Amino acid sequence: MPQSALQSFLAGGAGGACLVVVGHPLDTVKVKLQTSTEFNGTLDCIKKTVAKDGVRGLYRGMAAPLYGVTPMYALCFMGYGTGKSLFCDADAFEKLKLEQIAMAGAFSALYTTPILAPGERLKCMLQIQSADNAKFKGPMDLGKHLWKESGGGLAGLRTINRGFFATLTRDSVASAFYFSSYEYLKKHATPEGEKTPGPLATLVCGGTAGIFNWAFAIPFDNLKSKLQTDPKTFEKYPHGMRSVAAEMYAQQGFGALSAMYRGFSAVMLRAFPANAACFLGYETAVKFLDGIGIH
Repeated sequence: MPQSALQSFLAGGAGGACLVVVGHPLDTVKVKLQTSTEFNGTLDCIKKTVAKDGVRGLYRGMAAPLYGVTPMYALCFMGYGTGKSLFCDADAFEKLKLEQIAMAGAFSALYTTPILAPGERLKCMLQIQSADNAKFKGPMDLGKHLWKESGGGLAGLRTINRGFFATLTRDSVASAFYFSSYEYLKKHATPEGEKTPGPLATLVCGGTAGIFNWAFAIPFDNLKSKLQTDPKTFEKYPHGMRSVAAEMYAQQGFGALSAMYRGFSAVMLRAFPANAACFLGYETAVKFLDGIGIH
């Protein structure tokens, strides 16, 4: 029986909540590494953040993605389902037509970006605050400040959604690799006669899919983080990511390529456990929903 949009929506939300709780501390480290030069790597960033702000410092800004992650991942998996109907042949998953599955995955970004882009903008700005000099109390406080500072209206929406197309680009690339790699691994890990792998195999498949997701998305993510956190972003980066990349190249030459992978170790450390938790949460929710008659 084909999965309904309702089941995709609910199970995707459950998976996304699991992802945020497990992965947010290293996401904070990633953003700090991407936007500051005061740290000498992932472990140094963790030590200095905990020493200065306590463990809570690693969870700073988690409210923004957590508020948005349930509908965002719900829409992501629902969008992936729509993408499958648009791009995938009937035998695409049996024969693993990965280019079709990748297109379906990329399509899901159209569903998630309207929610994720403003959430990412607020999250990144909150994550680069320190506890000693925290100007904003949380995402609502920051959102109100940005809205008021810009004068509200269309200007306010533009400010809060700064980085919208950067987020869309990042997530189209990421989701293409995310879903295609998961479906490939899932098929090979599923025992004959079963619909899904066991819990341990699901963790491995989901975690590995997260590695593929970020290995290709991180250059776009670095550009997006700079775009969303610079206080003079509109003046400095009139053409979005293109302007950020041009500035990095002007300052660092070909060293800009390695700079685009700044925070790579933090991303990889986060990617496996967070996405392992996401897909285990998703598959567990699907089984639960099947059990109560929501197919």
